[in-house]
Amino acid sequence: MKLFLFEHCPFCMKAKMVAGIKKLPIEFIYMQNDDVDSRIEKVGANMVPILEKEDGSYMAESLDIAEFLDKHDHHSVIEQATHADEISEWLDTARPLFFNLTFARWPQLNLQEFQRPEAVTWYTEKKEAFIGMSFKEALDQSDEYINTLKPLLVDVNFITLPSEKGNKITWDDINLFPFLRNLTVVKGLDFPPHLKNYLDEISELTGVNLFFDVAV
Repeated sequence: MKLFLFEHCPFCMKAKMVAGIKKLPIEFIYMQNDDVDSRIEKVGANMVPILEKEDGSYMAESLDIAEFLDKHDHHSVIEQATHADEISEWLDTARPLFFNLTFARWPQLNLQEFQRPEAVTWYTEKKEAFIGMSFKEALDQSDEYINTLKPLLVDVNFITLPSEKGNKITWDDINLFPFLRNLTVVKGLDFPPHLKNYLDEISELTGVNLFFDVAV
């Protein structure tokens, strides 16, 4: 099987987390950000992740792919969610800050989906329009966004560490970790100890990297 994805896409990481914790023999293919045609050819829409199944057919929708991979060998390992409502409410509150803090930083990293100048240009134009400001303006206001986000990170005290539940992960983790992981690209954003441990443990279990070492 092949998983077509972006490194910076939290929805892509939902599928990659399941593939990683199950150690499935999946080839990860990072598409160029501006290569819209290839995505439409596969699933009829400009979206990632895309899974190419063993029979050559394609499927989209991150949670559908994650569930398919979890059940693929008839041995599911992702456990039931218990904090779905809290996570949904928290993400609704924090999401605008995520956009303003992370969008401008991705093109500064050597991510595989930005290997062509055209990919960087396409992404920049789309995302600057989405957040209603230039990337420079967003970066200049980083301190303000970080200070607003810090108390929200403290509020994520409901999440349980994998080490506290037999090194298992749940659908809560699938839905929360990818977004928290993206925030590790923000230099100067300090995570509460509990969340830092959470990120490290999930990363170790799933093989999904963090960005602390290359934060901007």
